[in-house]
Amino acid sequence: MRERDGFFSEGTLKSPQIDFDLFTGELILSGKSIPENAAKVYEPLLEVVNKYVKSPRVVTNFRLNLEYFNSASLIWFAKIVKAFSRIEREDSMLFIHIYFDIEDYESMDHDEIKDVVSSLVDNIGKVVVSVGVKIYGIGDDNKVLKQATILI
Repeated sequence: MRERDGFFSEGTLKSPQIDFDLFTGELILSGKSIPENAAKVYEPLLEVVNKYVKSPRVVTNFRLNLEYFNSASLIWFAKIVKAFSRIEREDSMLFIHIYFDIEDYESMDHDEIKDVVSSLVDNIGKVVVSVGVKIYGIGDDNKVLKQATILI
């Protein structure tokens, strides 16, 4: 784990690779997120996010490129989004990127997409930063095949 230019943690069979580059404003979670102790995985990251929002980039990208995640992880993702929503720079954008296997993406109806987005953004309250959610359907090679954007 390093924190000098951001935050990086190698993934395991149960926890995601976490790569947060403070210079670019890119926070990428990839792999699986089914840790036995989600707080142990995400509390240090949340601390870094809380520092980052004091001096953010103009565009911040929170990318959830996960094969699978459990409800405990989802709670931490919502906490991270809430922390990002405290960015007070008026010209800032926060994009939340959610990646799904193309088959899952194509089988999801409007309500299922709304549920996923709501679980991340419903608790952010009033914000200065503009927030957008991008949802992607990806193929086996991780290439984006379909996408949708929701501005909040």
